[in-house]
This record gives sequence, C-alpha cells and structure tokens, in this order.
Amino acid sequence: MLEGIKVFCHSSIAIRKEKTIYIDPFKINENYNDADIIMITHDHFDHYSEQDIEKVRKSDSIIVIPESLYTKVLKIGFMEQNIITVEPNKKYIAKNVKFTTIPAYNVDKQFHPKENGWVGYLIKLDGNIYYIAGDTDITTENRDVECDVAFLPIGGTYTMNYEEAAMLANIIKPNIVVPIHYGEIVGKKEDAEKFKSLINPEIQCEILIK
Repeated sequence: MLEGIKVFCHSSIAIRKEKTIYIDPFKINENYNDADIIMITHDHFDHYSEQDIEKVRKSDSIIVIPESLYTKVLKIGFMEQNIITVEPNKKYIAKNVKFTTIPAYNVDKQFHPKENGWVGYLIKLDGNIYYIAGDTDITTENRDVECDVAFLPIGGTYTMNYEEAAMLANIIKPNIVVPIHYGEIVGKKEDAEKFKSLINPEIQCEILIK
C-alpha cells in the first residue's frame, strides 16, 4: 500500500500510483513536474508553497484547494478549468480520482479555526483509501474516518502531538499509519518512535521521514 509513496519532509507527500498526486509540496529539492493532481490542505506557508508547486506542476496539473486560495493560484498561472475549490465534508473527483474532504481544525488552539474550512483528504487509489489528515486535532469528524493508510500529524504546537495522534490512529484503526508534520518546523525526529511505541500492534506503523 505504500509502494510509490514518498514523504519528503514535514507534510509534503507524493503518491505515485495510477495518478501522480502531491499533497502540500514543501521543500522539494528537484524539479519533478509530473503532478497530475496537487492537493493543498490550507494556506499556511509550510503547506501552500508556490515555489514548491512550481517544482511539481506540469501544464495540465489539476490543483485542489480551499476556496481561500483561489485568487492566489490564478495569479501563479493555473487556468480556471484546472482548479477545484473544496469545502469540508464533500465528495469530489479529479482526473478519475475520487476523494472526500474531512474537516481539519484545532479544538483547543487558535491556529486552524474550524470556520476557515480547511481540510484533510480521503483519497481512493488502487482500491485503497488514503487519509491525509491536514493540520488538525482529534475531532468528531476524523474519529469516524475509515481508511487503509493514515498520514497523521504528530508534531504538537499546531496539531496533535504524538500521544494524541496515536490515540486517533488506535481509534480509526487503519492497516498502516504514517506519522508526518514533525522534524522540520515543530516536533522532534524521535517523536516518530514515541508515536510508534503507542500504536496498537495490529496496526503497522511506518516512519517515512528519515
């Protein structure tokens, strides 16, 4: 299920399966320019980076964004027909890839207010469902997520910490869980091992940020 998947750093993920999808590209070190779809969870600099979008986009890339980013992506040259604006709790399709938006927000912090309409993504690829949580705490909505692979932020400060993220993983019970959003801006590399130690043994935990 993780074949063709790379976590560059932080929350920057590439999924190369029937389509090539980048989620929140950030600190990309080379020009790939192979994205069929680029998915942005929200507009903070470590998730919406125009410099890194330029390194992955190609002429017909579809970009999926919260409504607040619409004007910005027009300014960097995306055509209207290649932009999909999303809001939470909705189903969409881009280049035959089906995905659902899951609300991503803080419950005890002010960094990611629920009213901003920021999202995580539930993406169906090759018969498996991948959940990229975005910057979020444990919420009513993400407790009900059903997925095969979950990418969960563990860095704390702006999102769940590793203990809270492990709690969410043990609630939703994916086959595989991958910790993200640590080791770059917030969270230490060793947080991933602490996270892994708290995961129920029936769930496979893979650390992809090295």
